Amino acid sequence: MNLDNNAIVAALRKVKDPNSGQDIISVRMVEDFKVDGNNVSFSINLSGQDSKVKQSLNFACMQAVQELYPDAQVHIHLKSDSGSESSKNKVLPQVKNVIAVASGKGGVGKSTVSVNMAISLANKGAKVGLIDADLYGPSIPTMMGLQGQRPKVEMLYGKHKIVPLEAYGVKVMSVGFIVEPEQAIVLRGPRLGGIIKQFINECIWPELDYLIIDLPPGTGDIQLTLVQTVPVTGAVIVTTPQEVAVVDAVKAMNMFMIDNVNVPIIGVVENMSWFTPEELPDHKYKIFGEGGGKKLAKLSKSVLLGQIPLVQGIREGGDNGAPVSTQSDNLLKEEFEKLALNMIRQVQLRNEVLGPTTIVEMKR
Repeated sequence: MNLDNNAIVAALRKVKDPNSGQDIISVRMVEDFKVDGNNVSFSINLSGQDSKVKQSLNFACMQAVQELYPDAQVHIHLKSDSGSESSKNKVLPQVKNVIAVASGKGGVGKSTVSVNMAISLANKGAKVGLIDADLYGPSIPTMMGLQGQRPKVEMLYGKHKIVPLEAYGVKVMSVGFIVEPEQAIVLRGPRLGGIIKQFINECIWPELDYLIIDLPPGTGDIQLTLVQTVPVTGAVIVTTPQEVAVVDAVKAMNMFMIDNVNVPIIGVVENMSWFTPEELPDHKYKIFGEGGGKKLAKLSKSVLLGQIPLVQGIREGGDNGAPVSTQSDNLLKEEFEKLALNMIRQVQLRNEVLGPTTIVEMKR
């Protein structure tokens, strides 16, 4: 019997990775694949799973091949490289770029920037995910028109996995999908970190070009948990033009730039750069001053990705679950598209010049 290599690979695509929920071929778990006569042999690179999961995965692979070729002799070697550097960065292997959106203080419009940037990237054809990591004030469900919805849960090798919701072409996960809107979230650091790890490790994220992480203000437990859990490609810092906001944004920027974190700054977004009344679209009232974004970009040795004016339509779109990036007749849609294109170019440049970011190991 002649065994078709391509047919076997296609059959193995039905087998899911217990970590990501994606097929084992797409996430490159299958190595040393060989077909010799009636024998099919390959290795599966697997780490961080118990023996029951490994046995279930082994059986699923054998079953997939033998359903196609009942007489095939299938030899599978389960490899574990949990102690190697490469294994430490195999979190979310199906995600090309993890982008943290951060600010030094609240009220600068960080979630607004995250939402509209994610939608603009999706509008450009990118595969995009969005995690609302602001656990104390999850506003993403409202802004994405998903308030009151609940994510589905699937069983994968005996473990529960969360399926992110979707809106405007963006996969979305938020603690706001789990708790009631009026419920106060009272959690200490370890539990906060646990939820962030759950959003990363226990959600079935598809293949993504960008996973945007909307962080809470400051430099606390959630920020540290993020960089210790997943390799962050880079950070986007959001500020307003005024000096008070820039001073705090510098602290957020410096957290990513310290030696044992070393996450590149992709760029700066200056929000509320000026006020433009709807009836006077050519007027700019710089009520928060000017120059803050350029100053922060210079300090971070990055670029100013965009300047977003303070316009009533942005607030209305966020409150109504229809962000301006979804409104074809809104002039600000073009501004966020420019911002998204600038970010794409900066991420490409970052990936050409710098090596992959590694997961941070905090030393006591």
